[in-house]
Amino acid sequence: MMELADKQELADLRATVNELCGDAGDLAPARAMETAGVDHDPELWDMLGRQMGLACLGLPEQVGGLGGLAEIVTVSGALGATLAPVPFWSSTVLAGQILAALDPLPVDVLTELAEGEVGAAVVADPDGRWDPDRVPVHAHADGDGWRVTGRSHFVAGAGSAQHLVVAAQGTDGVDLFLVSPNDPAVTVLPQLSLDFTRPLASVELSGAATRRLSFGGAGAIAVQRGVDVALIALAAEQATGAQRCLDMTVSYAKLRHQFSRSIGSFQAVKHRLVDLLVQVEFAHSAVDRALASDNDPAAFSEAAAVAAAWCADAYRDVCAETIQLHGGIGFTWEHDAHLFFRRAHADAVLLGDGAFHRERIASLLSW
Repeated sequence: MMELADKQELADLRATVNELCGDAGDLAPARAMETAGVDHDPELWDMLGRQMGLACLGLPEQVGGLGGLAEIVTVSGALGATLAPVPFWSSTVLAGQILAALDPLPVDVLTELAEGEVGAAVVADPDGRWDPDRVPVHAHADGDGWRVTGRSHFVAGAGSAQHLVVAAQGTDGVDLFLVSPNDPAVTVLPQLSLDFTRPLASVELSGAATRRLSFGGAGAIAVQRGVDVALIALAAEQATGAQRCLDMTVSYAKLRHQFSRSIGSFQAVKHRLVDLLVQVEFAHSAVDRALASDNDPAAFSEAAAVAAAWCADAYRDVCAETIQLHGGIGFTWEHDAHLFFRRAHADAVLLGDGAFHRERIASLLSW
C-alpha cells in the first residue's frame, strides 16, 4: 500500500472529511436513516467514496489504492464523529482488507471496491463474531466449481452490496468465495438493528454459485487480518464518537445553570466529566498503540483486541453519562446523544463483545 507522507497530510485528510461531512448536514444524514429504507446514503457515499476517493484507502496500489492503516484510522475517526451512514467500514475496510490479504489478489474485485462499488463480508459466526471454528457456511464441490450453503447473521452493508465475500468451511479448512447477491440462491434479509445508521442483514446461501478466492484453508488468515484492521477502525470511530459526546456534554455543562451557577461548576459534575475524559484519552491511546504495532502480526492482533475491548466500553460509558448529564432533554429521542448511544451499543457487539476480545487477549498472551 502507498502511504501518505506525514502527520500533516493525515491532519489535512481528517479536516477535509470533517468539512465535507459538515457541509452534508453533520448529523442530518444519520438521523434521516431512521426512515430512509436503505442501508447507506448513496449521495454521501458518492461524494466521499468516489469523488473524494475514500473507497480506495488502504487497498493495494495495483488496484488504485492509496494509504494504509493510518489513513483508514484517520477517516474512520472523522466519519465516526458524525455517524456518517456510508459503507466505508463494511466495504472498504472489512471486505477490502480481507481481499487485500489474499495471494494472489482478486484484482478485478478490489478495483471495483476502490472505485466505490460496495462489498460485504459474510464472516460472522452465530454470535456475530469471527471464529474460524464456528463458521456457519459450508462449501462443497459442484463439478468444476464450488457452491456454498449456510446462514450468517449480522452482516453490515449486505443490503446494498454488489459483492459478497464469504468465508466458508471446506475440505481444507476455511476458504474465501465470491458470491453475487443477485444469485437466486442468495437471500439477504434486513434485520432490526438498534443503530439505524449502520443496518445489518442476515445472508442465507442455498447452494449459491461461487468464485473461489483462496485454497488450502488460507482464507482464515486473510479474514483474521481483515477483522483486526476492521476492529481498529471501529475503535477509532468509537474514540472520536466518545470525544464528540464529551465535548457536547462539557459545552452543555457550561451553559446549563442551576441555583444561578453553571452546572459545570459543581464538584460532582466536574468529577464525572474528568472520569469521562480519562476514558476518552485512553481510547485514543489504545488506537494509537494499535497503529504502532502494524508491522508485527502477533502484536497487531493483541493490540486490535485491546482497542476493541477498551474503546467499546469507553464509548458506551461516555454516551450513558452524556444522556444523564444533559438531564431531562438528554432523555428525549430527539436529542443527538441518542444517535451516539445507539451506535455505541451496536458497535460494542459488532465482531464480538468486550468479553470475547478480553478472552482473545488472554489467549494471545498465553495467560
